[in-house]
Amino acid sequence: MKKKAVRYFLVFGFLFSFFMATGQSQIDKNACIKAMASGNVSQIDVLQKQLQKTSGAEKEAYEGALLMRKAETLAVPAKKLALFKKGHKKLEAAILYAPSNTEFRFLRLMVQEHAPKNLGYNKNIMQDAELIKTNYKSLSAAMQTQISDYSKSSKALKDINN
Repeated sequence: MKKKAVRYFLVFGFLFSFFMATGQSQIDKNACIKAMASGNVSQIDVLQKQLQKTSGAEKEAYEGALLMRKAETLAVPAKKLALFKKGHKKLEAAILYAPSNTEFRFLRLMVQEHAPKNLGYNKNIMQDAELIKTNYKSLSAAMQTQISDYSKSSKALKDINN
């Protein structure tokens, strides 16, 4: 009886891992980063809806970054701050879960470099930039392209291609 229970547990664990990984892979990372760069609210809204179909730390990181970027476009200061804080919690939770994840740190760097100084959300710029530079060559070609493109307007990553 115990062997049968162990087999069910292993099969369930495998299937759960498979579905979690499948859900995470549905994130269009390039589209998310482009939407963040452009600040296009309709693109951000579409991507947020797509992210609702996924789960895991990647979802939290990308959703958090998109929410913070969207906050910049709102007119009412109280709504801006509330949305920024909501996104902040999600992104920081993902980074806490996976502190060495270079993509998550890149998302945070993008937000921090453009966040208003009075929010105080700029304390990890140099730390994030160093991690990105260190791990740059091990990232996917698509992510390297995104970082390289972003580095053209970034103070912290200006020398990434050297």
